Amino acid sequence: MKKTNHYINTVFTAQDPILESVISSIEENGMPSISVSPSSGKLLTMLVSISDAKNVLEIGALGGYSGICLVRGFNSKEGKLTSLELEESYAQLAYRNLENAGFGEQVAYRTGAALESLEKLVEENRKFDFFFIDADKENYENYLNYCLKLAAPGALIVADNVLAAGTVVDETIQATRNTEIMKAFNKTVANHPQLESMLIPVGDGLTLSKVNN
Repeated sequence: MKKTNHYINTVFTAQDPILESVISSIEENGMPSISVSPSSGKLLTMLVSISDAKNVLEIGALGGYSGICLVRGFNSKEGKLTSLELEESYAQLAYRNLENAGFGEQVAYRTGAALESLEKLVEENRKFDFFFIDADKENYENYLNYCLKLAAPGALIVADNVLAAGTVVDETIQATRNTEIMKAFNKTVANHPQLESMLIPVGDGLTLSKVNN
């Protein structure tokens, strides 16, 4: 899987100074190096653009790498990203990085526990046409349930790290604490009556789910 990803990243993604500066800022601030892969980021941009999404909800901001990729997919300046992040300092860095990339007016951050923020969004009757889940794996199914409550008809829900470093498919690799969680989550989205789903083996794996009308 590493060789495949290296090939995809090498052939299909070009050097990107803006995203490279985000990676550098994450390292300089002592944050974990867990941003999406370049190919996953490019795919997010393409998916937002292809779906013509205008209201995107991101669960897990980190330093803004995926946020930039998502906003780049908007087909107009009217596109808006709402990003949920547990850590205030992470959200502040993410905002600075999006502002430096020219997207400061198109993003809003909500900090604190994501489940609490999601509940507030439900109370506010917010609707989104694209979701990206990339936060604590233990709550993926809870996040999915909230996304369904907040989804506009035909919305797309994308979740990252669903291959759990390849451990969901390769028993010769040492299982991680997320292996069984991701196996269960993948089965849930694959068989959910409200979703049409597929797993894309790019980066650490993305599930792409379309909400049935």
